[in-house]
Amino acid sequence: MPLMNPLPAIRAYRPADRAAVADVCVSTADLGGDSRALYPDEELMPTLFAAPYCHLEPDLAFVLDDGSGRAVGYVVGTGDTAEFVERFRDTWIPRVAHRYPAPATPPRTPSEEMVELLHAPERMILPELDGYPAHLHIDLLPDFQRRGHGRALMNTFLTALHDRGVPAVHLGMVTANRPARAFYDRLGFHEIPVGDPGPLTYLGRSTVVGEPAYAGRPPTVPAPAPGNPRP
Repeated sequence: MPLMNPLPAIRAYRPADRAAVADVCVSTADLGGDSRALYPDEELMPTLFAAPYCHLEPDLAFVLDDGSGRAVGYVVGTGDTAEFVERFRDTWIPRVAHRYPAPATPPRTPSEEMVELLHAPERMILPELDGYPAHLHIDLLPDFQRRGHGRALMNTFLTALHDRGVPAVHLGMVTANRPARAFYDRLGFHEIPVGDPGPLTYLGRSTVVGEPAYAGRPPTVPAPAPGNPRP
């Protein structure tokens, strides 16, 4: 009897997944499509949006394994954005600054704009997002989209956050990426108004898996007790 091909499955990130995760990031970083023409340095986008999470928050990094051991999708993030920003500044930037030094002049290319963002992690902290302390990045190769894997990855991440006591999560997405917005809408995310979002739209939701969509209303995020910080 012939052996059946193994099915894709979600598992924890492993250091051996680094190159595959970077490839997924680069292959989806231009409005969901391949970004190599826009950002010729293939390490740049992963250095901002994938690798630091795998390094600083490995317990919140999950991949979609295609069944052969290759990561073809991932979700990464943090349960505490403010703390993550501190560690990004103190730990991550020193690891990569030799390759991407802080720019001395205003950016002139898309790649230079990304390097400028790399050296400004405090941009992740916005007062409007205080009630959504976690944030995430999720990407899947096109061949594995629209098959339920994105929802499964998201639910895995949300459950991990909920188990830590984190009440809500946010993300920033390029407003022009309409397919991504439709995906997040289906998963119950709602828009969070931000004073000056630039090219981004911010979305958020509760970490409770199975909660219905909120039809534009934010989830009920419990306030911390007096004297107690948010989880």
